[in-house]
Amino acid sequence: FYQHNPKGSVWGNIAWGHAVSRDLVHWRHLPLAMVPDQWYDINGVWTGSATVFPDGTLNMLYTGNTDTLAQVTCLAVPADPSDPLLRSWVKHSANPVMLPPPGIGLKDFRDPLTAWFDDSDSTWRTIIGSKDDNGHAGIVLSYKTKDFVSYELMPGDMHRGPDGTGMYECIDLYPVGGADDSKMNSSGALYVLKESSDDDRHDYYALGRFDAAENTWTPLDAEADLGIGLRYDWGKYYA
Repeated sequence: FYQHNPKGSVWGNIAWGHAVSRDLVHWRHLPLAMVPDQWYDINGVWTGSATVFPDGTLNMLYTGNTDTLAQVTCLAVPADPSDPLLRSWVKHSANPVMLPPPGIGLKDFRDPLTAWFDDSDSTWRTIIGSKDDNGHAGIVLSYKTKDFVSYELMPGDMHRGPDGTGMYECIDLYPVGGADDSKMNSSGALYVLKESSDDDRHDYYALGRFDAAENTWTPLDAEADLGIGLRYDWGKYYA
């Protein structure tokens, strides 16, 4: 699945393209998976992520750009879960399932991450990129849910970047090295936090510690915090 403008080679009219491959070299294009056809995504079916459940089923959270250009989080599920190519998707009747919380700009709330299960309270957690206009700093918001329809915003920011970093887009968080790096809540593991900078169109990452109980990610080196330190690529590699 990928962001796609079926009407041209420039950004706009964003839908979800769909292609499949047996070897990751040769690809076959399938019909569009989702198109902007509801009030909550009529101006774009933007970036999202899939969550695969233990029983093999899955869903998609994605950003919808509404008829008023506000950014909201929406839920979609496969129309036919038995279809191995997942060719058709149904947008949930409860959409939008998340709105920008108080204090967050209506155009600064996007790109939900694949959810992970938190054993401490038996909920699923996801994070969303945003920014704090006070200091123009990127921030990471964290939500928890039991059913992917109703969500609770967790207190505080999971991370607030340095002033001037701007909007954090396409946030990602994953464990690397130390303890059991196959689990999101593994004590002692290092975590990569990644973002795409809306200001300078580069992708950044940083190493840090994630405390699930406190809902905080803290960089190992404040001088190499997210958005001012390590980059994924030194070319034009974005989102």
